[in-house]
Amino acid sequence: MRTRTVLIVDGANVVGSRPDGWWRDRAGAAARLHGRLAVADTPHDEVVLVLEGKAKGGVPAGRDAHLRTVHAPRDGDSALGREAAAARERGHDVVVVTADRGLQMRVEALGCRVMSPSWLLAVIEG
Repeated sequence: MRTRTVLIVDGANVVGSRPDGWWRDRAGAAARLHGRLAVADTPHDEVVLVLEGKAKGGVPAGRDAHLRTVHAPRDGDSALGREAAAARERGHDVVVVTADRGLQMRVEALGCRVMSPSWLLAVIEG
């Protein structure tokens, strides 16, 4: 039986990795990222997009086919860590996309791999 793969995306880090004016419309930037993730051809069984703050206004929480959006109740890092830990507990291979060094260390300690926001953008913009 093949191990499921989960890609967990730090929405704030990915959106914030390019100075394209995202700060003027955080909800719109989150919606654009969600749209690209929804149609992206990735090898992952599930993609989890974690949003925080005003970005949550751009995409409702919930599942859309293989893409699940999570609204962080407080800070995004805690929600990202919880999602990574839960996926690892279920035995999934997990890749977390973030540029946050503290979060990188936390999820690597769980057995997750970490990729950069620029890697994800290259994948979804193909």
